[in-house]
This record gives sequence, C-alpha cells and structure tokens, in this order.
Amino acid sequence: MRYRVAAILLVLISFLASAQQPQSQSPASTTRDSIPKPEPMAWRNTLPLGERYRVSLDTLQLNFYQTDIPNATSLSYSTTGNLRAPGFNNIYFERPENDIFFFKDAFARWMRNPANFEWYNTRLPFTQVAYHSGSSGETAQDDLSATFSANINKQIELGGGINLVTGRGQYSRQADREFSYRLFGSYIGERYQIQAAFNNYNYVSEENGGIADDNYILDPASMQAGETKVDPRTIPVKLSDAYTRLRGKDLYVTHRYNLGYYKEEAVDDTTVVDKFVAVSSIIHTLTYEDAKHRFVNNKVSEDTTYFRNTYLSKYGTNEASEYWALANTVGISIHEGLSKYFPMGIGAYVTYQVREYKQITDTIKPGTQLAPHLSVHPDYHIAGYNTDHTLWVGGQLWKRQGSWLTYEADARVGLVGSVLGDVDITGTIGTRIPLWKDSLSINANVMFKNSEPSFFYQKYVSNHFMWDNNFGKIRRLRIGGDISFPKTGTYIQAGFENLQNYVYFDNNCTPQQESGNIQIISATLRQNFKAGIFHLDLAGTYQFTSNPKVLPLPEFSLYGNLYILFPIVKVMHIQLGVDCNWYSAFNAPAYQPALLARYNQDEVEIGNYPFMNAYVNVKFKKARFYLLYSHMNYGWLGGNNYFSIPHYPLNPGLFQLGISVDFAN
Repeated sequence: MRYRVAAILLVLISFLASAQQPQSQSPASTTRDSIPKPEPMAWRNTLPLGERYRVSLDTLQLNFYQTDIPNATSLSYSTTGNLRAPGFNNIYFERPENDIFFFKDAFARWMRNPANFEWYNTRLPFTQVAYHSGSSGETAQDDLSATFSANINKQIELGGGINLVTGRGQYSRQADREFSYRLFGSYIGERYQIQAAFNNYNYVSEENGGIADDNYILDPASMQAGETKVDPRTIPVKLSDAYTRLRGKDLYVTHRYNLGYYKEEAVDDTTVVDKFVAVSSIIHTLTYEDAKHRFVNNKVSEDTTYFRNTYLSKYGTNEASEYWALANTVGISIHEGLSKYFPMGIGAYVTYQVREYKQITDTIKPGTQLAPHLSVHPDYHIAGYNTDHTLWVGGQLWKRQGSWLTYEADARVGLVGSVLGDVDITGTIGTRIPLWKDSLSINANVMFKNSEPSFFYQKYVSNHFMWDNNFGKIRRLRIGGDISFPKTGTYIQAGFENLQNYVYFDNNCTPQQESGNIQIISATLRQNFKAGIFHLDLAGTYQFTSNPKVLPLPEFSLYGNLYILFPIVKVMHIQLGVDCNWYSAFNAPAYQPALLARYNQDEVEIGNYPFMNAYVNVKFKKARFYLLYSHMNYGWLGGNNYFSIPHYPLNPGLFQLGISVDFAN
C-alpha cells in the first residue's frame, strides 16, 4: 500500500509541476523567454559504429492502455500470465535474435540493451514519470517508471531512468519483481563526440510450474463438486516453493573524432559564420555485458517429481549459470553527402570480443553424492569455466538522407574463435513516392546469417538437465519488404525465410538440431478506418511453417480495435473503445522454468480464444491516463480455453489504470 501511495504522489507532483509552468508571453513581447523552445528529441545508435538516428519520444496519444497487458506485445504472444513475467513472441518475423545467454530470451520484451538505448536532446530538463496499477490486495500489480534528461549546454546531456515493478499474480505462486535502472550521457561536439549508457536489471519470478490440472479452467464443475466459478488463487499448482532470478548489466561507450574542415556560411545579409563540415570519423566502441541466471526449488518432494531427470542432488535445487563478454570495436567511416558524386556513407570496423561462461555445478553443497549419470559427461567439472576469444571484420554502407532512395547494408565475417566462419549480412533499401499529398513508402530487406549456436546450447549441466552437443552452424536467408501509406492508414509486410540447422528444445526440453530446411512465409496487413469520430483499426498476420513439429507457429493472428476519438477541449482528447486479439489454435511450446525456455509439445493446442479489453484512454496536454478492464470477456464469451502457454492460463478479468506525465522543467 505504501508503494502505491508513493507512486501516485510522485506522478501527481510531476503533473502539478508541469501544469504550473509559466505560460508563454504574448507575441508582442520581445523577451528571450517568448522564443518558442525546441521540442525534446531522442535518438538511438546503429551498431557497432554508433551512427545516430532519431526516434520518437514515448508521448503517443493512442493506445496507452496497452502498456501493462503482457499479451498485448504482439498479435500472438505467449506469457506465463503475470506482469513482466517470462514470455515469447509467436510472430516469427518479430522475434529478436536469440541472445548468447539464452536465459535472457524470456525477458527480451522488457529488457534494454545497446540496440535500444536512448539519448535525448532536451535543451530544458525533461522528465517522464509513469505509474500503472491493477487489482488489489494479494493480487495487486504496480509498475512505476521514470526517465530524466537534461542538457548542461548544447553539447552535453546527462540522464537516467528507473523501473520498479511488482506483480503479485492472479494465480498461486506467481509473483514477480523487476528493479532496473540506467544512466546515460553524451557530448556531441564538432570534432569529438562520446555517448555512454549503463543499464542494470534484476528480475525475480516465482515459478509455479503451471496449474496442476487444466480442468480447473476448462471444466471447473468437474473439479469442484458442481461449482462453476473458481478462485484462481485456490487452483493447485505444480511447484509451491520455486523461483528464478535473472540479473545483469550492460555498459556501452562509443566515441569518435571527426576529421573535416570549416567553410563560411551566411546566416543573413550581414552575418557570416564558419561551419564545420565533418568528412570522416575515427571510431572506438566498447561494450560490456554480464548476466546470471539462478533457479531455486526448495520443495524436495516436488523437485524429484516435477522434473523427469535428477542428476546431482535429490535434496532440492539451487543452481546458477553466468556469462560475461567484453568487446572493443575500432572503425573508420566516411560521412554521407560529401558531394553529388559520393552521396553515401561508408565504414569499416574490426571487433574483438572475449566471452566467459561459468557452469553451475559449483553451487552444489560440498559432500553431495553425485548421481551416476554424471559419469556420462566426463568433460564437466565442478566450477567449470569456458572462455572464448572472437574476432570479426566488417563494413557498412548507407544513405539515410533524402526520400527517393535510401539504403543501409552491414556485412561482417568471423575470423577467430567460435565465430570462425560466421557470416552476418543485412541490407535494406527504400523509397518514398509522392502520392495524393502524402508519401507512399516502399522498403525491401535481405538478411543472410551463418552463425554458431550459443555455448549453452552446446554444453550445459544442471541438476535436472544435461547435454553435450556438437551442433553445426545455423543458416538463415530472409527476404522481405513492406509498403505503407499513411493517407489511407495502410501497412503491408511480407517475408520469406529459409532456415537450416535450426536449434530447438524437444519434448524432453533438450536442445536438438534440425538438419533439414524449414521455410517460413509471413504476410501482415494493418488497415485503419475512420469516419468522423469513429475508428476501426485492424491487423492480421498469416504464417506458414513447413515443419510445424519443429517450429510451430499460429497460422492466423488477428487484432481489432473499435473506438471513438474526440476532443473535449483543445488540449484534451478521449479515446473510448473495445479491442480484441485472437490467433488460431496450434501446438504452442510449453515452458520450462528451470531453463527460462520453451520446448515443443504435441499434447495440447493453445489459441482460438478472443482476448478483449474495454478502456478509456485520455491525453491532456502532456499527461496521459487510462482506465481499463482487461480480459472483459472472461467467463461469458469465447469459452474457457484461455491458456497462453500449456498449463498457464491468462489472467482473469482485471481492472487496471495508469498515468504518465512528461514535461520540461
């Protein structure tokens, strides 16, 4: 309760501080304060050379209510149910690249990394505070986040952010917590530039192993002597004293020295200034990351019955796996737009990285009698370490200015260590065609990867899982494109991928490699309709997989959002509506809490269930807030098969609210 009161007070103070800012003076005033202040902007960096590109601030007017609905992440998203809990995207072309430390994949939706770090140019200090809440008492969930950035001068910016999330869970033993914070800063001078960011995260999730019997959801009367209503907190679960923890940090620093010359540029009829023109840059980028995964199960009787195998200890499980990596990239680039004969930018780089993996058996108590199974794996030892030194060379080509033709390409080859023979090539090309007082945007992309599976897919030892593999490199060829036309609210995307040597977890939750080729075809259509204040936003994705037993995907995923949008006063807009998400039934992978991984199964189909929300979404000046009843059709429309992962049902109907305030001090 104190947590909620403090969060609400913090947001209200931010809102009042924003509302009490002095108003701009009349146009007749000639004081400096009457000059309109530039809007805050944000940017991210390309990797590894640190080229900046602008991104939108999180100040959108529509659909703010979706922020804290876990399965609103995509048209088809599998979640264990709770806020910030492990989850996985079922839309194949939207999945992020598998992480070297595969335990992080379950939290990819929520995690920050150098690819999505953001910096700001705000001139005036900029603060954004958001608070989301749902339910109450022992099932309450709270989400507090804040971002602050300030420019000391035109060149120097400093900032930070924090996330505090507590989800107590709608089902038994489902609570989770997130505490993460980040610091960032930049100096953007004419010749020297540096950008740095640090992120620290800590996720803790209680693991209940799923409900003990699906009939508590599918047919509650058969489990409760004819009673059709069921209290989710009373449903028995498979694990009663287990949890996982994932914690780690990321450090990113990129700096460059620009080479160039000064040229005279007229500001007006009487003023001429010297403007620096950067021709090329010498670049150095450093990245460091580490992560640690721990799984604990204190209930001895459940530890030996829930898991199929027990290798090291019959007295419960307390194990950890760790990883760290340090990379240095040195590069040089020639800037875009130097002349009409050389319109593109070009760069080359070398990346050296050292990685170290720590196996988990050193957490077993001294004197524990090892099971005979361990003798099958003579390479494993207590407190085993594995170190890998890798070397990449690569190049980039880009043209980001202009509208008729833009393109980007990146190619790199692995020369040393586990990445020897790895190839990573990506490229995009796009154009904008003026049409009906708007622009039709057309883009095409290609990707080819020949990559080594991560170390823990190859060699892993734990109390309940153990393997020693020698997998070949995974080969992927993807071709795709998209068309968007804001005038009609239309977006079309299509893609094809050929996948060979795909690594997946089989029915025993053991990594396997499919040597054959798997083809994936995907097509997405998003279409928005508008008639006065009435809006209907539709989206649908079709997916085809040539081997659904190895790579299962929902064939159709659909989303609809029907709402009215209208202003009350000039500065307040109301969005009132109902949305619905649905995807076709498929043998969705199950979830293994000890590995934070999902694995294939062929016993249960998940899907063919509508998930509906009713909401009021309001934007007032620089504040946004919403009232939401998520899963509004719970218990009366769509049936009872509302599982998102086998044995993990979605949350029941839940009242939620949220508020976000962003302002310049």
